[in-house]
Amino acid sequence: MTDARTQIDETVKANDVVLYMKGTKMMPQCGFSSRVAGVLNYMGVDFLDVNVLADDAIRQGIKDYSDWPTIPQLYVKGEFVGGCDIITEMTLSGELDQLLQENGVAYDKDAAEKIREANA
Repeated sequence: MTDARTQIDETVKANDVVLYMKGTKMMPQCGFSSRVAGVLNYMGVDFLDVNVLADDAIRQGIKDYSDWPTIPQLYVKGEFVGGCDIITEMTLSGELDQLLQENGVAYDKDAAEKIREANA
């Protein structure tokens, strides 16, 4: 059996986009997780969701791994991007599009524009 840190490290490195969240992408269990999963789902980003509520070791482990105290946490190509506020800001500024594009992650550009237009 591997420890939580090893499991997290392997997960973020083996998947292009990973969201550690409360609940799942189809059934978020908190508003912040719902917001980030909703943005990714709407933009058509293929991502792995990890429900931290299902495993206390992962729930604490992800906070230690990133040195970030809150959940959700988004990883792209093994790198920690941020939590809900950061992802929201990046989505509205276009930085998330740029990050995904630079890392070869497919997403719907029109959907990203619609999010920005709706929040202008």
